[in-house]
Amino acid sequence: MEDNMNLVPTVALRGLVVFPGMLLHFDAAREKSIAAVKEAIDKGDELFLVTQKDTAIEEPTFGDVYKMGVLVRVRQIIGIPESNNIRVVVEGDCRAMLKRGIEDDKCLYALVERRPEKGYAKNRQDYAEALVRKARDIFEQYSRFTPKMSPDVMIRVITDDNPGAIADYIASVIAIPFASKQKILEEQHPITRLEKMCEILSSEIQMMELEDKIAAKVEQAVDDNQREYYLREQIRALSEELDGEGSADEIDTYRQKINSIEHISAKSREKFLRECSRLQKMGNGSPAESTVSRNYLDTVLGLPWDIETRDKLDLIHARKVLDADHYGLDEVKDRIIELLAVRQLNPDVKGQIICLAGPPGVGKTSIAQSLARAMGRNYARVSLGGIHDEAEIRGHRRTYIGSMPGRVMSAIADAGSRNPLILFDEIDKMAADIKGDPSSAMLEVLDPEQNKAFVDHFVEIPFDLSQVLFITTANDKNNIPRPLLDRMEVIDLYSYTADEKFHIAKKHLVPKSMARHGIDKTQLKVRDSAINEIIASYTREAGVRELERKIDKISRHTAYNIVTKTNTTNVIGAKELEAILGAPKFKDKVKLKNEVGVVNGLAWTEVGGEMLKVESTLMKGKGDLELTGSLGDVMKESARIALSFIRANAKKYKIDAQFDELDIHIHVPEGATPKDGPSAGVTMTTALLSALTKRPVDGTVAMTGEISLTGKVLPIGGLREKTMAAYKAGIKTVLIPKDNVPDLPDVIDVVKENIKFIPVSTLDEVFKVALI
Repeated sequence: MEDNMNLVPTVALRGLVVFPGMLLHFDAAREKSIAAVKEAIDKGDELFLVTQKDTAIEEPTFGDVYKMGVLVRVRQIIGIPESNNIRVVVEGDCRAMLKRGIEDDKCLYALVERRPEKGYAKNRQDYAEALVRKARDIFEQYSRFTPKMSPDVMIRVITDDNPGAIADYIASVIAIPFASKQKILEEQHPITRLEKMCEILSSEIQMMELEDKIAAKVEQAVDDNQREYYLREQIRALSEELDGEGSADEIDTYRQKINSIEHISAKSREKFLRECSRLQKMGNGSPAESTVSRNYLDTVLGLPWDIETRDKLDLIHARKVLDADHYGLDEVKDRIIELLAVRQLNPDVKGQIICLAGPPGVGKTSIAQSLARAMGRNYARVSLGGIHDEAEIRGHRRTYIGSMPGRVMSAIADAGSRNPLILFDEIDKMAADIKGDPSSAMLEVLDPEQNKAFVDHFVEIPFDLSQVLFITTANDKNNIPRPLLDRMEVIDLYSYTADEKFHIAKKHLVPKSMARHGIDKTQLKVRDSAINEIIASYTREAGVRELERKIDKISRHTAYNIVTKTNTTNVIGAKELEAILGAPKFKDKVKLKNEVGVVNGLAWTEVGGEMLKVESTLMKGKGDLELTGSLGDVMKESARIALSFIRANAKKYKIDAQFDELDIHIHVPEGATPKDGPSAGVTMTTALLSALTKRPVDGTVAMTGEISLTGKVLPIGGLREKTMAAYKAGIKTVLIPKDNVPDLPDVIDVVKENIKFIPVSTLDEVFKVALI
């Protein structure tokens, strides 16, 4: 029994009874109630909700509440504007009996005993089914007297076969005194509970039938005009008495805002006005529904339906802004300038959606911010990484508690104009699961033929997205679904060269870091030699994020010296770096030497190009092929093709080995890093042939390319990134597939000046150059 006992924070509810399995919200205003909710959130604990016997008591004790309550999980808390109150969304877990109360100055605690749902004997199964059917019939009769009841309520009752759960659900949705609901809560046997619920429903039906008869007699006795006048005056009097004059003013304000919107259809305006009328009729009699309606109106009227910024299409100004914020990236800048030029000639042009694809830290996000500043547009960023629910894009339907607009409409609201620049960051990292595929929802957002009438599930009114300028970013465009990629123009951003990193650091990173740390030019000077040393010996990345972190570390060191008056004028050169940044991580370029069975391969990753040494060795065995280094399926297939080619052409290459008596092991170092891709075939074949013939491989040669079983070298992708990696490693010669020769103009000039490229179409040409 002690295992079922819990000491949990407690909230006493006024006029509200919570049932297990129910999802609902309530407003907490008492300090002890707010403290109890926050403690449950902080500790990840359950919260005990129990109903007061007398709603007039402001500070209840445990003697003022019922013994039976419900343990709930807090799902969400929302601050209520212009008050200290909070709105709490909870989900009922199970019944619990109050055993002992502890009244703390901070909040109420209760030692409670969990009361799980009881079962019933098998011989009562038929009776339980009959009782469930009877309860459905009675509830259907009851629903005829309450036309405002949602159809979802009836569906829930029809589809649930658990007598206890049906009794709990019906008690939670019908309007009966909370004392009657408490009786249902206190009954633990499911069949008895449903029997009591049926008795209450039958009594309520009789009462409503009597009310209908009285109302019919009154209507007959009153003239139509008098009745209309009487009802209107009664509604007005009740509204003023319950809500005050502020409620009527609020409705008038909503109507004025709706009528002032220009860019909506008459049908949409009519829907907004109907919602206003619905809110006015509710008054304070339905606080939950009126809150949902008020929240909806506040949200949709807060959208910038008519607010539009004027584009700045000055090409010279735009070029200055882009050059001031970014060094290099000429291809991206040229495409942006072309975009502005087209908009000068045709301001209504549609379909200009750009995807910036490249490694992390190369300026994809910041270039979008610069474009927004150059055009004079408001800017909003939407992070799509990890999104797996379609509702994140299209919004949640208003039938759900805590529903809200999707990220697209939220970004529009945050931007404050109907034609902002919206950046969809990490569009290649969306996921799909049972809740839907967000990439499919993005098809409508990014399609200029469809987004002119985009309907968010929460807003429920078409919103024109055709004036929005969408920019997306991705690390790997191959991860973007093909239909979505087809709607965007992809611009590739490549790794920075050492020279580009130097200019970026000197022109942007160092001044920004000094400004962030409160350091002026007289207090710190970073010499060019220090910047070059950081790039060469402390960082090895495609972008400049790690470089920025190293510069920030220098700024922090300088700030400490200034505050402690250790040194007020800091001059940082290459010699001073080790004392600040520690020992260099990358002292020299990779040592290149001629080895048997070791070949320099080139790979492309999401963070840029990389040079990998592929190793192979032979040992006595049974003809097994061992592959290590966290290789993916594609690389494993390349290794098997390589071995099959060597075995099929053993005589040609004068290989005397008996393959059935040898085990072959191929390894790619850095085994903790997963590797995969279709460009390792040439490298693996060369490593195998070198190991079998004992001929060393030229250490100054690197290669990339896939192979076929007939020995043909097939084309690959990512040539620019791979050759950059070879250049950084000090490689002198790179073998590339002959079909990739058209890609050589994309290779950076400094790489082409220092590396000799040899196109090959067969493995024989590879062996001729690589093997010594």
